[in-house]
Amino acid sequence: MAQARGYAAHSPTSGLSPIDFERRELRPDDVAIEIDYCGVCHSDIHFVENDWGITRYPVVPGHEIVGRVTAVGADVRQYQPGDIVGVGCLVDSCRQCEACESGLEQYCLEGSTGTYNGIDRHDGTVTFGGYSNRVVASERFVVRIPDTLDPANAAPILCAGITTYSPLRHYGVKAGDRVGVIGMGGLGHMGVKFAKALGAEVTLFTRSAGKVEEARKQGADHVIISTDPEQMKAAREQFDFMLDTIPVQHDFNPYLQCLKFDGTHIIVGLLEPIDHAIHAAHLVGKRRVLAGSLIGGMPETQEVLDFCAEHDIRCDIEMLDMANIHEAYERMKRGDVKYRFVIDMKSLNDA
Repeated sequence: MAQARGYAAHSPTSGLSPIDFERRELRPDDVAIEIDYCGVCHSDIHFVENDWGITRYPVVPGHEIVGRVTAVGADVRQYQPGDIVGVGCLVDSCRQCEACESGLEQYCLEGSTGTYNGIDRHDGTVTFGGYSNRVVASERFVVRIPDTLDPANAAPILCAGITTYSPLRHYGVKAGDRVGVIGMGGLGHMGVKFAKALGAEVTLFTRSAGKVEEARKQGADHVIISTDPEQMKAAREQFDFMLDTIPVQHDFNPYLQCLKFDGTHIIVGLLEPIDHAIHAAHLVGKRRVLAGSLIGGMPETQEVLDFCAEHDIRCDIEMLDMANIHEAYERMKRGDVKYRFVIDMKSLNDA
């Protein structure tokens, strides 16, 4: 086994602190990776603080991992030492069910294994994530980082990127469609970029008038201030798709009314019960669809990286030293980051 060092939370109130642990010996299909960068997802905070009541402590967060291959198992064919690769939200699945055989491992019928806080299917241990100096993962759950992508910038594409790209592709967003993106944080600003690259006319919905100029810089064609009743009234029945990236409670009804008939409202941000009652007439009366989407499978995760390289799409990031992770969490809670923190793992040695 390889000795590893990382940052872990030991209780909902402990915060994160250094931890030494062991990574497993290589299985035949495994890839060993020295981690260079790890993005910071809002889900990390939820797991550290046990907001969803499912955290197994100690927890080492991090599922936006980019690094360099250091060793491979005997059966590995796609990668070799020195390759720049990534590991996203998943490190395993049953690999045999209908979803897995379709390249949709995130919907594995037996349940996929998370990069952290999951249970290893082979030895029953708890998986530890990318707030660490190294990781081991099956070749199937490793992706190649294109040469033209900056490795640090590529890290958030493995979660924030694929989370917004996957539903746009699945629901067939195409040139000429009118897409509304609700919220412009780590997910939202990527949704704007992807929808624009797919040829759509893109409108950002935001509560903040201060984000108008920034939204246009990100590629939005229009901006609607969602707290302005007149702007929202004018937007009714204008959109083919709404990509909802807001991670906290909000009223869906005004946005549903902005969809045309047969329009689709896609939830990618909220992962808890909706506490604003949805008026069924807003769905039934226009045959609208309220849908959800969860990251992407492994083929699509490689696809989004290649798409970003082809279209010169980057996630806007702020580099972070490991020792400053608590400050970063507080800033994320305030929405004070443009738009994704990425940890430089070289700083782990000094933390």
